[in-house]
Amino acid sequence: MSREMLSAIEQISREKGIEQSKIVSAVETALATAAHKRYPNEGNIQASIDTETGEAEIVSFKVVVDEVADPTLEIILDDAREADPDAEIGDEVGFLLEMEGFGRIAAQAAKQVIFQQVRAAEWDAIYGEYTGREGHLVTGMILGQERRNYIVELGRTEALLPYSEQIPRETYRRGDRVRALLLEVRSTPRGPQLILSRNNPAFVQRLFEMEVPEIAEGIVTVQAIARDAGDRTKMAVASRERGVDPVGACVGMKGSRVQAVVRELHGEKIDIIAWTEDPQRFIAEALSPAEIDRVGITEEERSAIVIVRNDQLSLAIGKKGQNVRLASRLTGWNLDILSESEYREDAFEGKDEELEAALLVHARSKAQGLTDADALFSGLPDKPLDDDEADAAAAAPMLGSRPAKAAAEAQAEAGSDAGAASAEAQNTRTDDETETDAKAEVEADKEEAKGTRP
Repeated sequence: MSREMLSAIEQISREKGIEQSKIVSAVETALATAAHKRYPNEGNIQASIDTETGEAEIVSFKVVVDEVADPTLEIILDDAREADPDAEIGDEVGFLLEMEGFGRIAAQAAKQVIFQQVRAAEWDAIYGEYTGREGHLVTGMILGQERRNYIVELGRTEALLPYSEQIPRETYRRGDRVRALLLEVRSTPRGPQLILSRNNPAFVQRLFEMEVPEIAEGIVTVQAIARDAGDRTKMAVASRERGVDPVGACVGMKGSRVQAVVRELHGEKIDIIAWTEDPQRFIAEALSPAEIDRVGITEEERSAIVIVRNDQLSLAIGKKGQNVRLASRLTGWNLDILSESEYREDAFEGKDEELEAALLVHARSKAQGLTDADALFSGLPDKPLDDDEADAAAAAPMLGSRPAKAAAEAQAEAGSDAGAASAEAQNTRTDDETETDAKAEVEADKEEAKGTRP
């Protein structure tokens, strides 16, 4: 019997992942409960199990007193000395109880106690195992669906994938394998409850950590992520080593790394951009794949005006504003997109003075012959421009832009046409004068001939 008990304790410990000491404590509590059913007149009953031999003992303890007030807990000195000759007043004396004849009710009570104790110990073990893994990936199997929430089996326990944490338009069947982010571990009266998520931006970051060794080793860091689950994700990455390209490391050879993440997300588009401390350059990169002409920012309000060509406006805004919305989340700036035509027709109207100054400085920088890259990412001026400078910069043509180039070409063509017309007019005038002079000479010869006649 003793060996069988030890074997059963070891088996439960392996299956449930519970320490043997907790199972032994549960069995001791169960034996004490059963003994109380068998010996109702004994108040203080304790059970113990020898983990070496498996022998169990049930002992009833009573306090030695001169006069007994509660027979279930107290005993007189004479009776105590029959069990222990050295007993004195105030001592606690134990009496060994027989374990035979517990009966069905006592056995059922012991079984219930063991079940409750083991279940509580298992819950504690599960909670301790997963409470430190919040924010990490877990893999499980779909058991079923309840009120649009999926039940996922994670080995020894079950987790919940709520509808609010699922990727839109994503469905699973019973038995499908699923990978998700362990979002939260809750402690409830019914045991620990594990909440999973697949639409959290951190889920994408963990997938890249799994696919990109440079991210797992800390060489490449993910600075920011903005996501519309199921449609598009924008991720800004930076490198801690000069020789490592953060974007190339995430994309992988022939796009192998990013494609593995895209497959896990069932075709979700992913834009990977290089993070920079320059807000203007960062905003321009965040709005990719659109091509940005100019960016003006207001530091205090963290707002920016972005100027794009007319053919790039819809691409910069994106479907239902998705591209600019994700770029705003990624950068943390409020973005206002304007086309070149809108900018020229209603330039600076109702905008912040410092923002106007930033765009004016940009236009003036291009007029002074700076390169497109230098003018695009030029900083704010040290002081706001006065009215004369602002008007002059606003009136100056935007060099480098398509409308400005077209105007310059038209002006050059008009100049060349005017020069040709002037030259032609001059040539025509010279021919007319020559013809007039010739006619005058003929008339003069005629008059001279008349004067010489007799």
